[in-house]
Amino acid sequence: MTNDNEYEPIKKVSIIVSRGSLDGIYPGLIMANGARMEGIEASLFFTFFGLHAVIEKKMDNIKVATVGNPAMCVPSAMGPGLPTWMGALPGMSWFATGMMKKEIEKLDIPPIREFLEMIHDAGGEIFACKATVEMFHLAKADFCKQVDDIISVGQFYEKSAGAQIIFT
Repeated sequence: MTNDNEYEPIKKVSIIVSRGSLDGIYPGLIMANGARMEGIEASLFFTFFGLHAVIEKKMDNIKVATVGNPAMCVPSAMGPGLPTWMGALPGMSWFATGMMKKEIEKLDIPPIREFLEMIHDAGGEIFACKATVEMFHLAKADFCKQVDDIISVGQFYEKSAGAQIIFT
């Protein structure tokens, strides 16, 4: 901050994506894309089940979590809350995922794979968490080509020097 009425603009963001559901992945992608559109440096760090967004065999089949999601409402975001037991019914996750994907498409928001390509092509950096990669017994070949590197948390902090760190 320079004085009481003037703020320094954000120049760099580092976004951590740790959840592997549509509602866990899209916020990070939207924020990274928005940053790049504003000329802000952006990096994405995928860890734990957030890695599913960048694993070649999983990234096109991400679902909405219906069990244990107290904010899940039906038939719309302002509808009544979905009781946890209903989220466990066969087909509920498939149904909720289909509904959310239709709404995402109506807003012209691209699928995860395409969104990652856009962010990467715009200069955003994409990283996978080394500890999680090792824990899940993954290798660089398991990831989409947009993943720049597999890095440790320490390396993530080094790359994030001066950035606003956002955890989604």
